[in-house]
Amino acid sequence: MPDPTPVTPPSTDLRGPEPGGDPGQDGTGTDSPQEIARLAHDLRIACMRVSRRVRFETTSTIAPHQLSVIVRLAESSYSSGELASIERVSAPSMSRTVTALVELGMVERATDSDDARVVRLSLTPAGRRELDVHRARRDAWMTERLDGLTSEERQLLAGASHLLNRVFDQ
Repeated sequence: MPDPTPVTPPSTDLRGPEPGGDPGQDGTGTDSPQEIARLAHDLRIACMRVSRRVRFETTSTIAPHQLSVIVRLAESSYSSGELASIERVSAPSMSRTVTALVELGMVERATDSDDARVVRLSLTPAGRRELDVHRARRDAWMTERLDGLTSEERQLLAGASHLLNRVFDQ
């Protein structure tokens, strides 16, 4: 038989609970299904807001989808098909993105040493510089926001960052 308890709608307060405050409005903490659902909603919204603000508050010479490819190529070389699969876009879309990055001098193509039919993509020094500058701008933006917090609030965010990475790695 389904649980007749109504699900509490997600919080509309996008700031979350006050530091040291009770995260659960019903006094049960975050263990009830309703509180877990509320927490999931609030975390999703907060993560989206941070991501959006970082993207739009920092200036860049390349589009977000191009930056995503540059970040991937900083990790390793890939074929266009592999990148399309990783980024969950169509092969033609990835081809256009790669071509634009090659024309900007940020990515280079080379024949795979093991299979001449495969074209490997890698980051050029200019692509690496763009990535470094972009990361520095985003980190500076975030640092400015963290400067306004107390030491305890920054420690809380450090723990939350660790937990969020654990959640995302599942």
